[in-house]
Order: sequence, then C-alpha cells, then structure tokens
Amino acid sequence: MIKSQIKRRTYGAIYRLLNMVSPLDFDCGRLCREACCRTERKEVSPGETSEMGIYLLPGEDKIHDKGDSWLKWTVEEAQDYDFPESWKGKIFFVQCGGPEYCNRRMRPMQCRTFPLTPHIEENGELTLIYNDMVLPYRCPLIDDEMPLNERFIQATFTVWRHLLEDPLIYDLVKSDSISRVEAEKELREKLLL
Repeated sequence: MIKSQIKRRTYGAIYRLLNMVSPLDFDCGRLCREACCRTERKEVSPGETSEMGIYLLPGEDKIHDKGDSWLKWTVEEAQDYDFPESWKGKIFFVQCGGPEYCNRRMRPMQCRTFPLTPHIEENGELTLIYNDMVLPYRCPLIDDEMPLNERFIQATFTVWRHLLEDPLIYDLVKSDSISRVEAEKELREKLLL
C-alpha cells in the first residue's frame, strides 16, 4: 500500500469533525435521490461501462474495517491510473452498497467534503472550489450553485489544510489543480479562435 504520513487517530479526528457538519441544513441526498451514493454502471462510451466508486486517500484505509459489508473493496495499482508519479504501489477503490447500506459516520473523505474540492492556487494558497469533475449525474448543489453552510465550508477547509501536510495528498491536489488550470487555458484559447 502507498504509505501515508497521516495517522489513524488523525483520520479519526477528521471524520469526527466532518460528522458534525453538512453542506445544507438537511440531507442534500433528498434533492437528487442520493445520486452520488449509487454505484450502478454508467456508460462511458458505446459498449464501455464504468462502475462508480471512490479511491481512498493514502492512509484513509486505516480507519475502515475491510470486513464491513457496506463497502466493496478492490485493490488497484496507482501507476495504472491518472495519479501523481509519487503514488507508487497499491491503492484502495471502494464502492458503497447503496444509500440504504451507507454507514454515514464512516463514509470516505471525498464523500464527506463533496461538493467541494481542494485547489492549490499558483501562489500556493489553498482554496475550495465546487467539484468540477464530469459527473454521471446532476448535483443540484453544483448545478444550482446552492449556498453551502459556512460551518461545512470552514470544517472542509480545515480538514484539507491538515491533509495537505501529507506529501502524497499534496501531490494529488497540486496535480489536479494544475490539470484544472491547463484545461481552463485550453478552453479559453479555443474560444478565442
């Protein structure tokens, strides 16, 4: 497994902090019928499908019991995917059995901080932005730019600031940030043509 500098107790504290906040004053899954919690196959291109799930951050597996039946675990090679070069070795990909089986107190980090994602500015400053990945579902929080709870935003910022102390997680967020900026530049150049 990829070695993380983040200890199990740190992940425990992070999970506890994020258990106390939510993007809205109610379960936002009611807006979209829990679209992000479903792992059904989605069509990537004609004849090609992909199952939805989440890669755990380095070390995040320490806080989970791999025997829990609500998550399906697979082990992947980081080099086979679009992860930073510093990610060498095995990583965990998890899929939830569905909203009716979800252990909300133990959901993975990226579920907890969605719809926000960390972004490192060119000056090195951490900011939070709405998740900009292409999603196989509609998220009203993102699409309608719904105002999020300030406590949720602050807790998410605090968590990512701590997580970025791990060089592997920093490399991931930095790589994603650079890719995002480059994609925006390409789009602007195309619009000018």
